[in-house]
Amino acid sequence: MKLKYIIYAVVVLGILLLGYFLFFTGTESPSEEKARSGSAPVQVEAVIVHPRSMADTLKLTGSIDADEKIEVRSEVSGIVERIYFNEGSRVSKGQVLVKINDVELQAQLRQAETRRQLTSENERRARLLLDRGAISQEEYDIASADFKTAQAQIQLIRAQISKTTVRAPFSGVIGLRNISPGAYISPDMLITSLVKSNRVKITFSIPEKYAGMMKVNTLIYFTVANQAETFNAKVYAIQPEIEINTRTLTVRAQADNSQGKLIPGTFANIAFDINETDDALMVPSEAIVPVQNGKKVFVYKSGKAKEIMVETGSRNRSDVVVLSGLNPSDTVLTTGVLNLKEGTSVSISIKPNKTAL
Repeated sequence: MKLKYIIYAVVVLGILLLGYFLFFTGTESPSEEKARSGSAPVQVEAVIVHPRSMADTLKLTGSIDADEKIEVRSEVSGIVERIYFNEGSRVSKGQVLVKINDVELQAQLRQAETRRQLTSENERRARLLLDRGAISQEEYDIASADFKTAQAQIQLIRAQISKTTVRAPFSGVIGLRNISPGAYISPDMLITSLVKSNRVKITFSIPEKYAGMMKVNTLIYFTVANQAETFNAKVYAIQPEIEINTRTLTVRAQADNSQGKLIPGTFANIAFDINETDDALMVPSEAIVPVQNGKKVFVYKSGKAKEIMVETGSRNRSDVVVLSGLNPSDTVLTTGVLNLKEGTSVSISIKPNKTAL
């Protein structure tokens, strides 16, 4: 008996649930019914696309190097007699930087000059005797060789004396010194550094696929840390081969640094334009709808949304280049595009297209 009442209760509950479902799902408000039927236009935003000049920008990192830089060292060993520069000061080409004691060399020079006088007189006498037939040609040749050897010895000593004076090979800023007067130095000891930085070199590498786009005189732009200013440089040299390990091409550009704002050794954030075009059509990235066969956008045609397949190219932070599918002055829908279908009635509000000139 109990089972019978349970079955009745289950049947009645099922009927009530079915009625509730049919009643509430089958009832729509007039506005909902109109929206579902498509008769009420969907409010969307849109932009009008116009051709503009643009270029893809390749961003890289590089290093800033001095136009010229050397480590100042002595070619000879000796005691530092005097230092003629101040650390961090500007020096001129040929200016004396360091003088090394040359007392011993000067003594050797005087000795060599005395020997030259003697061998010169011996050579003169030997020539007179040879002319008279008093000596053989061999004896004269020995005297002549002694004279020439003495002359060569003087030249050698003078060259060594000249090396005791260390001069600046070019104009620039001198670095910190590592020696003091009275110190004994040798060629392997670093005296200081000399940097020429009124111009700087920017060295960077570009990926192999862009190697053909890089030419001498190409203009690049770069920034450095803690400075808002954008600097420019011109490419003057390109490595003639691709680096095998990294598949990159090394490039070097030159920039003016007459104001001293660029410090050699720092990093540079580099950018240069590639694939420049004067008639690019760009749309906001939110207007692009990915689909199975590619990408599409919706354009406004006679009060309705029209679906158009497009091919896209490069993009920046907010916009995408459309390579095909759109025409200048097309009105592209930018909001609610994921809910739109072909032929949906729309009401648009035009917003400024930042990509237009």
